[in-house]
Amino acid sequence: MAEHRQSKKRRYMTWAVAGAAVVAGAGIAAQTSMAATTWPAQKTFTGRAFDTCTAPSASAMKAWHTGYYGAAAVYVGGKNRGCAQPNLTASWVKSVSSLGWKLIPIYVGAQPPCQTSANPEKLTAANAASLGASDAADAVAKASALGMKAGSALYLDMEPYDITNKSCNDAVLTYVRAFDKGLRAKVYRAGFYGFTSSSAKAIATATNKTDLPGNLWYALWDKKDTTTADWPWGSTQFTDHSRGHQYMVNSKETHGGVTLTVDRDTWDGPVAITG
Repeated sequence: MAEHRQSKKRRYMTWAVAGAAVVAGAGIAAQTSMAATTWPAQKTFTGRAFDTCTAPSASAMKAWHTGYYGAAAVYVGGKNRGCAQPNLTASWVKSVSSLGWKLIPIYVGAQPPCQTSANPEKLTAANAASLGASDAADAVAKASALGMKAGSALYLDMEPYDITNKSCNDAVLTYVRAFDKGLRAKVYRAGFYGFTSSSAKAIATATNKTDLPGNLWYALWDKKDTTTADWPWGSTQFTDHSRGHQYMVNSKETHGGVTLTVDRDTWDGPVAITG
């Protein structure tokens, strides 16, 4: 996501450093109780999606609405967001939603203290909880300003890191829990983007599921358009429309006469509520 936009080579190098082994997890991902609040019905999309660093123009989105893709992921904020977003406005969201596009909001929050790459914002063990809470408030504010309403899912982007580093991993999980609690307090659903070799694995295999995200978007570049056949953890985890799979990166494609370079995703999970 934010980091891999620098270059495809660097992205693969980062992934390799994090470790490519995948270990199956067990248990059901925690869905924090929402009983105290009346939640809007979840808007779910099932089908092909794409993500790209800068949101395409409204005209490009219109050209690309050919039926092949039905959803697009967009970077709504975060200090580590890698690209400017001149097109991503409330009017853009309204326009592309009226065409039928479903939107998947991504927030590039603080990154792990043990991550080797330079980032404008890194979390620490000392500030993980407070930073997670403040980043959640910012994510909700950014999404709301774009017309993404309460009940929408927001996906926290966590790039690869060494999850065998216990102090680092513990700090990340503290940050994620605080971020998710902040989202849910504002009636936004918690999602998470990460790698099957590291960041997504940390969520899926955590023993304590309290306040962890209920929706997992996993990066596994096996070119398989599925959220089930290559799912690397327990089959009872993240079921009932709670998965996304980024299965191919840097795909140069032309639809409706417009060429873009995108990452491919297959989706079976919640998206933004914009209507």
